[in-house]
Amino acid sequence: KGTFYPLTGMSKETQQQLIDDHFLFKEGDRFLQAANACRFWPTGRGIYHNENKTFLVWCNEEDHLRIISMQMGGALKQVYKRLGTAVNDIEKRIPLSHNDR
Repeated sequence: KGTFYPLTGMSKETQQQLIDDHFLFKEGDRFLQAANACRFWPTGRGIYHNENKTFLVWCNEEDHLRIISMQMGGALKQVYKRLGTAVNDIEKRIPLSHNDR
């Protein structure tokens, strides 16, 4: 359970909170801009995080999805389990495209 924050129409307060949490990504660098990867910025881009702020998904930042699991301390097993569970849930809900060639 968590919240999705679309970049389009994001309030200054929400933007500042996401910056303070080190969750907000910026518009692409000159290399991404040269590759036209920043067209229509910020449309179609956003950030999801869970209530504990230990799981994030960046949507259309540089990749289609960037999935991040993290927490303080050395509980790597919990971090990895959360990541694996999330990836499996995403795969169940969103059909992935692939080419067998």
